[in-house]
Amino acid sequence: MNFASKSVPRHLARGVIGFGLIIGSIALVPLAGPATLLAAPLGLIAFRGCPTCWMVGLAQTISRGRLERNCVDGVCTLTKADRAKRTTDEPTPDITVPATSQ
Repeated sequence: MNFASKSVPRHLARGVIGFGLIIGSIALVPLAGPATLLAAPLGLIAFRGCPTCWMVGLAQTISRGRLERNCVDGVCTLTKADRAKRTTDEPTPDITVPATSQ
């Protein structure tokens, strides 16, 4: 799955919104009552599912275009991407090649 955003600042903004909504909804329970817990699901929407998914997406966003996966005969390696192949706004397709075990 691809959890990356188009840019690191956009991804960090989603994290601030998500963490802010979840922490705020729990912290405001003593002041405003349990109705504030209704903001927590909105935080999960900002995370696109869960905080772990957001962290995976952060790693994907940071590494987008910098690393390249090459699979040959069931053996996959991770190498630095060629600078000439990089594009600025277009995401690279996520191609999964199953590795055969011997």
